[in-house]
Amino acid sequence: MTKDYPETRKLDAAKGSKNNPFETLVTRLDLMIRARYSLLYIVGAEEEPIEAVIAQVALQVTPARRVLFWDIVRGWEDNGSGKGSVMAALDRIGKTVVEEYTIFVLRDLHPMLKSPYTDRNAPVVRELRNLTRELKRSKKTIILTSHALELPEELREEITVIDFPLPNVQEIDSLISHVVENPEQLQVSGLAREQLVKACQGLSRARIGRVLAKALAAKQQINESDIDGVLEEKQQAIRQTGILEFFNSRESLKSVGGLENLKQWVKMRQDAFTDEARRYGIPNPKGVLLVGIQGTGKSLSAKTIACEWRLPLLRLDTGRLFGGVVGESESRVRQMIQLAEAIAPCVLWIDEIDKAFGNIISGGDGDSGTSRRVFGSLITWMQEKTSPVFIVATANNVRILPAELLRKGRFDEIFFLNLPSESERQDIFKVHLQRLRPTRLREFDLEILAKCAENFSGAEIEQVVIDGLYRAFGTFVNGQRRDLMTEDVLRSIEDTVPLAAIARSQIEDLKRWAAEAGARTASNDTQLVDELKRYSQRRGEDAIDS
Repeated sequence: MTKDYPETRKLDAAKGSKNNPFETLVTRLDLMIRARYSLLYIVGAEEEPIEAVIAQVALQVTPARRVLFWDIVRGWEDNGSGKGSVMAALDRIGKTVVEEYTIFVLRDLHPMLKSPYTDRNAPVVRELRNLTRELKRSKKTIILTSHALELPEELREEITVIDFPLPNVQEIDSLISHVVENPEQLQVSGLAREQLVKACQGLSRARIGRVLAKALAAKQQINESDIDGVLEEKQQAIRQTGILEFFNSRESLKSVGGLENLKQWVKMRQDAFTDEARRYGIPNPKGVLLVGIQGTGKSLSAKTIACEWRLPLLRLDTGRLFGGVVGESESRVRQMIQLAEAIAPCVLWIDEIDKAFGNIISGGDGDSGTSRRVFGSLITWMQEKTSPVFIVATANNVRILPAELLRKGRFDEIFFLNLPSESERQDIFKVHLQRLRPTRLREFDLEILAKCAENFSGAEIEQVVIDGLYRAFGTFVNGQRRDLMTEDVLRSIEDTVPLAAIARSQIEDLKRWAAEAGARTASNDTQLVDELKRYSQRRGEDAIDS
């Protein structure tokens, strides 16, 4: 007789469907149990869906496998034993004689697996090692479930870790239909339905249910206006991770002055994530590395790429990847990757990657190898990922980056962002003045402004325009505040010392690196291109002389 597990009812709607989001995981778990994997660890934010999958795995054989759940507060679900004691719970697993296959599920055991060990948790790790040896010859399997991964060195060879995925597109579409019991209340179809599903990507099943239930409670229906509410929920969920930040980028390529080569490269790939591109045989673009001194437009370029391609933009704070607890950093990398892939297609912006991983070359990380392990996990994923996550990494001091990051396969292209040429400075002044005074743009002498702002970066040009605006704001003519004029901006230029005057050697070093590495210049200005060529020729002459 087939046993009835309440958790399986949550999967009834998906049974037999080719788009069943749990099907692969159920098959994988069933295979592991039949192969006598004695200790499994499922990591996921949502407990109920995980247990629903385990219950479904129990039904894959006849007679069905028995499933027993335990937690520290209520003990074993069938008799309440083991309450408040992990060792008592493990003792039952070891002493239970079973004739049928049995799955023992231990909830939230991760605090007992943290290092360093104490008299309280060291016996737990030791007993788990004992049980894994014994259970290989029995019909018993232990499954640990938790939202966090704590993997002690002693169990790394015995334990198998499985990441429980966030819902995919097919499951989200199914969830929307099941939350709205009355089909007439679902006022989205076609493109609007597709946009709603995409907006839900990256959210847990519980969050999707809550935000849709909120819309139903407010107006008894779900329509296109609720997409904004879903996006707000997504921003909240991503913010709570403390690792990624969700951006609503509205900076188009028109917001960028100069950098024509980079713009052309981006425009050529604006349809690269479409189904049509897949059918044509074009692989998903991997990403770009933008190198240059501060203020040359690297961060702005990352935002414009996402806007131009109409993709969500996630900013990775590499500083927050590193946790103080052993194993926490690796867990955060896994969480970041899972979230980025769930939201994909998207743009992942890794700002100032040199500050996070520049110390690996010198061996001065001083964190017991954590930086190396995090870096290794990241570049392995960058190389092997098949999900449409486009990475835009920026760096100021590229020479301190590990060579593994710069080799082909990690990025599609490496662009060098030089200081803007005179014509590009005109374009940058035009962008900022047009934003502030769109009807008066012709009144400004862009040519003289560009000449006077020699060696100014794009960020410095933006700042002198703002400073000029303050000068005009503080000047009164006939009792009224005077409007911005060319002279105001020129005075701000005179009072500003550009970074290029201070960091001249750094800029020269970056130019030499760009020539040596064969990086593409983001600008198509012939003067800048010729300058890099001269560096390249000089390098060749030096090699001959030596």
